[in-house]
Amino acid sequence: MENQMQTSPELDMRTLVPIERHKKLLQLFKELPVGKHFVFINDHDPIPLYYEFRSVYGDVVGWEYLNRGGREWKVKVTRTEASQGREFSEINTLLDLRKAPSDEWKQIVFHRYGMMQVGDTMEIIAAEDPVEIHGIFIMKFEGQHSWIYKKQEPGEYVIHVLKKSDSGSGDEGYAVTGEFDLRPFPPAKRHDMFYRAFADCKPGEAFDIINDHDPKPLYYQMEAESKEPFRWEYLQQGPETWKVRVIKTRG
Repeated sequence: MENQMQTSPELDMRTLVPIERHKKLLQLFKELPVGKHFVFINDHDPIPLYYEFRSVYGDVVGWEYLNRGGREWKVKVTRTEASQGREFSEINTLLDLRKAPSDEWKQIVFHRYGMMQVGDTMEIIAAEDPVEIHGIFIMKFEGQHSWIYKKQEPGEYVIHVLKKSDSGSGDEGYAVTGEFDLRPFPPAKRHDMFYRAFADCKPGEAFDIINDHDPKPLYYQMEAESKEPFRWEYLQQGPETWKVRVIKTRG
């Protein structure tokens, strides 16, 4: 029994939708004895999950990349010390941004917000007022969320973000102007092709992309950074081929 966790097979999380991955891995870490570990495989860099682990359970998370890149990101997660995890009542998830570098705040927050269900609440803790994050919420999700300061003191800001409705904007009419198969190209080239296609797309137009894994990280990046409204629709979801329609809506 002592070595059961050490010798257990690798957990391939790619077969699950993102929110179920987070739930399963958070529960697994909660039950993990001190000094033990598990290994999981993901289809993109799961670094936002690392900060969610630390936010909920404290600085007791050993995080080692065994493989980086492509469709197979492999991470070894170790519990280094005992800790009492945060139990939730009013909220559904916690992100303590004091534990993360500021240049990763947007990726962490919007990655997790994108997985939240309507009615869920995220608690954000920061050492300073996250005004840039707040501005993005206003720009991207006006009327679809609430942002409530629970605490505003020097060195500690606590905010509750309630997801009132799913994102999505613009009218239903659009014209599909092209299809881009990204599979033959390396990751950096794929990103360039995607952003070039979006820049060339006019409001009311759409294009399709084909990929060999879920391009969800692109969606989270677009949610955080794009100043132009868009809609993201899956036409095919794995296991070998992923096809997404990206619609530039009319705002």
